[in-house]
Amino acid sequence: MVKILDASALVAYLWKQSGYEKVQDFLTKATDGQKRLLMTTVNLGEVYYLLLRDHGPEDADKILKVIETLPIDFTEVDMKLAKQAALYKAAKKLPYADCFAAALAKLQKGEVITGDKEFKAVENDVKIAWIT
Repeated sequence: MVKILDASALVAYLWKQSGYEKVQDFLTKATDGQKRLLMTTVNLGEVYYLLLRDHGPEDADKILKVIETLPIDFTEVDMKLAKQAALYKAAKKLPYADCFAAALAKLQKGEVITGDKEFKAVENDVKIAWIT
């Protein structure tokens, strides 16, 4: 089953926060070809924003280059993904960026990897792999 990284999961990995070991395991499996990892560019943008806020533009760009080497396939937003994300935003009151991870999981029949408890709002609609 394809795995979809939420921003909180990638942040946990980068900062070695609670649950980072589980994310590291998913990354290892993706490197070995055992699992496929996806992340929307919207969620990557959320991570980049946090990097900018916490580390400044120079370090944020360096860390982004490291992220781009990870075994993650970044998914651009198309109309189908945007529409599904909007449906989640309207019905589930999930933060907007999180709606894209949930939407990608639904469309790909995948599982969201997250530590963000706000995903409980979509737990009955998409599979969630909790890292914490």
